[in-house]
Amino acid sequence: MDPTGNSPSERDATAQDAPAQGTPAQNEGGRAKGGGRRASRVEESVAERTASVAADEYAVERAAGFLRRRGQAKRFLDEVNYPHSIHPALVPGVSVEDQKVRYGIDKAIVIAVGAVILGFVAWGVIAPQQVFDVSSAALTWVMHNLGWVFNVLAIGMVLLLLIIALSRYGKIPLGLDGEKPEYSTASWAAMLFGAGIGIGIIFFGPFEPLTYYLSPRPGAPYDAGSIAAMKGAIAQSALHWGINAWAIYAIVGLAVAYISFRRGRVPLMSAIVAGLWGGDSSSPASRIIDALAIVATLFGTAASLGIGALQIARGVEIVGGLPPMGTALAMAIIGVLTVGTIASAVSGVARGIRWLSNINMMLALVLAVFIFVVGPTVFLVNIIPGAITEYLGTLPDMLGANMSEGEDMQTFLSSWTTFYWAWWVSWAPFVGVFTAKISRGRTIRQFVLGVLLIPSSIIVLAFAVLGGTAIWLQRRASEFDAAGNTIGIADPSRAIAPDGTVDSLPAPEEIFFAVVDQLPGAGIISAVVIVMLAIFFITSADSASLVNSQLSQKGNPAPNRLITAFWALCMAGIAVVILLFGGQNALQGLQNLIVVSALPFAVVLVLMAVALVKELRNDPMVIRDHFQVVAVENAVKQGVAEYGDHFALTIEPTAPDSEFATGSEFDSTAPEVTEWYARTDEDGNPIDYDYERGVYLGADGEPLEEQPSAEGDAASEGSSGTTNEKADGKADGKADGAN
Repeated sequence: MDPTGNSPSERDATAQDAPAQGTPAQNEGGRAKGGGRRASRVEESVAERTASVAADEYAVERAAGFLRRRGQAKRFLDEVNYPHSIHPALVPGVSVEDQKVRYGIDKAIVIAVGAVILGFVAWGVIAPQQVFDVSSAALTWVMHNLGWVFNVLAIGMVLLLLIIALSRYGKIPLGLDGEKPEYSTASWAAMLFGAGIGIGIIFFGPFEPLTYYLSPRPGAPYDAGSIAAMKGAIAQSALHWGINAWAIYAIVGLAVAYISFRRGRVPLMSAIVAGLWGGDSSSPASRIIDALAIVATLFGTAASLGIGALQIARGVEIVGGLPPMGTALAMAIIGVLTVGTIASAVSGVARGIRWLSNINMMLALVLAVFIFVVGPTVFLVNIIPGAITEYLGTLPDMLGANMSEGEDMQTFLSSWTTFYWAWWVSWAPFVGVFTAKISRGRTIRQFVLGVLLIPSSIIVLAFAVLGGTAIWLQRRASEFDAAGNTIGIADPSRAIAPDGTVDSLPAPEEIFFAVVDQLPGAGIISAVVIVMLAIFFITSADSASLVNSQLSQKGNPAPNRLITAFWALCMAGIAVVILLFGGQNALQGLQNLIVVSALPFAVVLVLMAVALVKELRNDPMVIRDHFQVVAVENAVKQGVAEYGDHFALTIEPTAPDSEFATGSEFDSTAPEVTEWYARTDEDGNPIDYDYERGVYLGADGEPLEEQPSAEGDAASEGSSGTTNEKADGKADGKADGAN
């Protein structure tokens, strides 16, 4: 305390507030200045306190609102019962191997389909001409009334797949979130490459382009034997064997891969379609779908086996100097090679089949390179780019050809374009399952672009080399006008078609050997091709019967081998019938059966496409993307409205009916987005699951001692061989048998 009675602090404050000593003017001026400073400080203090109070009030209001909204959200979430307490947007995917599945033989499908096929084979053996007449009448009716269905499929599937691949769905993985591809990109591309090599290329490779060169499509912008016909013939072949064909395979492969590796359902055709009516693969409708897939695969594969046997038989006759023996030798070859196929199926020599497949693929590559090098190399180098350009330029016209354009066009489409679309439909379950099996971990965009472009590119090049060589040999023996168009045959002995017309061509199975006969080393090449065709026969039949066996055993990855052998016998029987009632024109018999048997499965393909799009719309990644877009859009609008340029985004709960609720228009409890990942036991009863640990839980919340194992479940059904060995072996085995 000082003498005045003030404390030091009070004294200092008083001193600070006391006017300074000086002249009156100075004192007056000092007071004025001091008062101004005090007023300014008071105003600043008041402003600061006002802002602080306002900020505190806003913070309190925000906190209260946050707690209120959190309480509302918590009350809402407490009422929600997600499967395994996980939001559908957070499900990482479900793999079929992680499901509890009881595989077994579907006796109803095996008995029903088996009875139909055996009855058909018996009918064909007893009355082949009657089968031919009935199937020809059925073919005519289907072509005139429903041929458009196959044309729509060939065009529509390409468009649909490209839309899916290039849209937001393209980044969805065919597997769990973050799952790496099972095969490296190089290996995957090589297997797709191999999938484009098969019996069909050797049989149709030189025959089809040469036919179009001598007899173009009605309405084509070029004449037979002209310069333009060379490119047009290869372009027409590229249409039939290229992207449109592989789009039909790809829609099945994409659907099977997605539901198996992403949705956890068995790899059956019915497993994807059943989603349209909320059923499962055990319902009558689902079993009919799987039965139709088996029937289509049996007839489609049998057709390839039939023409393969015909070509082997003709090759044996040529190389061995034997007289023509008709179809008898071909049927004997079918019998011998079917025994080899059954031996493979029963013994489980998957690794041996895989080695044969790889060797065959290398032989096919060596053969193509050999013909390219020793054949008309310069001619081929020049015509291939032109043929590709021709294909792209005339694609709309070729796809637009239809049955309403006259009788000639009807005949052409029935014999070629529409027949091919039907054949690819019948092959779709087989090739689709293969492409699905090797594409695990790929994104949808990678799958679609890879399957559409890689195999079709290889096939188009093969047709350009084989068909281009055949056309060059024909032109070498021809006479031309000043423009280079054919006007006659100069040397009939060297021409493949001696009189320059399609009617003088050798039998289709003989044309490849006629082409090779004019190249160096013809005898060796012919012998190698016969061996290749035999291997193609065995690997195709072996792998196709495996797929059919899986379809008839509830998707079992390691099916019962006796059932597999049974389907191999059924395919052989159909191939024999095709040769019997087709006689010397086996292709006509092939066309009759393919188109009629593929029509029902064409409808299934449409249903699969619709069901796939429906499933993709509710994929966890799509849901997250939707939430992301809505959340950011709402937050930015609110931030700009309240704070102008300077704000940051935060995450906080909202009331379900709030205008800022990200999922206000999305029902995360709807069955279509939750039921698919509700895990069940082998009998379909709900069972708890821990997504963090990836294990099933018992009633006590502890992990079950027995977790699902595809290998174990398969083995429990009496199948021998591990799942991985069988699946991998057949995947590689299938690689040479697609066409």
